[in-house]
Amino acid sequence: MIRSKHLALLLGLLALSPLVFGQEDNCVTCHREFEDEQTGPSHMFVRDIHAQKGLGCADCHGGDTAAEDMEDVRRAKNYRGVPTHRQVPDFCARCHSDPAYMHEHNPSLPTDQLDKYKSSVHGQRMFRERDAKVADCISCHSVHEIGSGLMPHSSTHPLNLPQTCGKCHADAEYMAEYGIPTTQLDDYRQSVHGIALLERHDLGAPACNDCHGNHGAAPPGVTSLAAVCGNCHVLEAGLFKGSPHQEAFSQNDLPMCESCHSNHLIVETSDIMVGSAEPAVCVQCHEPDDGNAGLQTAMSISTAIKELRLAQEEAGKILAEAGAKGMMITDEEFLYKEVNQALIQARTQVHAFNADSVMAKTTEGLTKAETVQTNAASLIDEYYFRRKGLGLATVFITILAVALYLKIRRLEKNQ
Repeated sequence: MIRSKHLALLLGLLALSPLVFGQEDNCVTCHREFEDEQTGPSHMFVRDIHAQKGLGCADCHGGDTAAEDMEDVRRAKNYRGVPTHRQVPDFCARCHSDPAYMHEHNPSLPTDQLDKYKSSVHGQRMFRERDAKVADCISCHSVHEIGSGLMPHSSTHPLNLPQTCGKCHADAEYMAEYGIPTTQLDDYRQSVHGIALLERHDLGAPACNDCHGNHGAAPPGVTSLAAVCGNCHVLEAGLFKGSPHQEAFSQNDLPMCESCHSNHLIVETSDIMVGSAEPAVCVQCHEPDDGNAGLQTAMSISTAIKELRLAQEEAGKILAEAGAKGMMITDEEFLYKEVNQALIQARTQVHAFNADSVMAKTTEGLTKAETVQTNAASLIDEYYFRRKGLGLATVFITILAVALYLKIRRLEKNQ
């Protein structure tokens, strides 16, 4: 049986063989003699997307792959060797910024990554401030094991991306000179987004790049936060923009979504976030005597949602009891789903910060919840009525059977 690592080695040799490139590749032949099988570039390159596309060492580093002496390789006029840290972006962009070249290899990839990178915080620090520690292409994509974000082993696969960013941003010593927090990765792992992605493997959950961008990565500012969050939470963002908080937050230079939900440590929302007392987030800004109706509105919203939630729970219990007794509850189940939907819509309407709009949904839900309770209770009453009737019928039939039996016995005795 061929071991998996040996199979990978065999495939790599085939991929880089003269059958593919049409000439002997002495880069691979030489490097495989002294490089580690696990970490050596010539071994890792087997998994690289470039190798899978038919590219080899010389396509990036230049040189003559047929040359046997390293000095001859270096003397080749197209030899580029190993780029310095600052040279890496242009080194990669030599191909990735060439639309004609990329069209032949992967036309779906954009060719503006370098321009975006130069506009990013990373790119600005590199090109303007000559920062030798800032992330470049290989910091995120790796070097000889570059993979599409769809490949499970890729450093940019959604499940691996938080750790890729955290490699620098969670290293307190490495990031000390920049004066920014290094708790983002730990916070994200505990957040509702991180749990969905890293624990439940929900690839639709946002990772770092969904909020910060990819090559044009930048920290969301006060004015851009609503747009960032609104990419997914469209309804909530629209309601907030039409709310009185929109203007108030702008005037006080407050981050919109982050003020209530945090940024990296976003926990699952709950009804206790709205109200006029701790732990409601409303009390962080509003006070009983602050001259506006903020806490009164929050209390009205909280009371309305709580009332609907309790009605939904009660309706669910009665409906479940009716179903457990074998009654036909199909219509009531459909109506109960509408109660749940009304509760979801009411919670969404919280972002309008308008008690009337929330109560419009809770009133609708309460009416339907009451109907579910009434109908389910009627079905339970019908169940007991049928059971009582069946019991009476059983007793009557039993008495009739006994009487018939006795009658037959008398007739047999008389004969």
